[in-house]
Amino acid sequence: MTQDEMKKAAGWAALEYVKKGTIVGVGTGSTVNHFIDALETRKEEIKGAVSSSIASTERLEQLGIKVFDANEVSSLDIYVDGADEINADYDMIKGGGAALTREKIVAAIAKTFVCIVDDTKQVDVLGQFPLPVEVIPMARSYIGRELVKLGGDPVYRQGVVTDNGNIILDVYNMQITNPKEMEDKINALPGVVTVGLFAHRGADVLLVGAPDGVKKFEK
Repeated sequence: MTQDEMKKAAGWAALEYVKKGTIVGVGTGSTVNHFIDALETRKEEIKGAVSSSIASTERLEQLGIKVFDANEVSSLDIYVDGADEINADYDMIKGGGAALTREKIVAAIAKTFVCIVDDTKQVDVLGQFPLPVEVIPMARSYIGRELVKLGGDPVYRQGVVTDNGNIILDVYNMQITNPKEMEDKINALPGVVTVGLFAHRGADVLLVGAPDGVKKFEK
């Protein structure tokens, strides 16, 4: 199996968690695009979706799936999204596609977070993938200095503006041994919108596309 085939297998496996008559939380990224394609086959059975990005919203609407605003729903049964890295405790780094803030919002209102990845995303310690931080533009230099104090090497992601009109700092060379603590420290910095650590709200279900098929793990 190629990496994309493993992503596709994980994306389609998530259909198992989609219940009839519900609104489905949908994330962002290449693996989620496969889930959206799969969701089209069930679109007559669901009410619609809440999306974490403009890109996913456009893809859902093109396939005839109604997209609700997050403010229109009180909760979601499931949220399906990928991850850039995930550890054995189901803590994640997300935000490679710059949609981390909206992803956190949709994850927060979901009862179950179904994470879909290929097996290259599983790690023992988070941090080999650069940690994204969404920052209000005027705070960029200040936040950069504070991230250096926390042990990282922040790099401004040139040419990227988030769906919320902000910028991204990618933090390299961090070994994140206590994800919840690091999430709290970075989120507490004035000017940070959110950090791409999903530790306080980690995954509940992990579907891993591997060369020998999809492996399912649940908390």
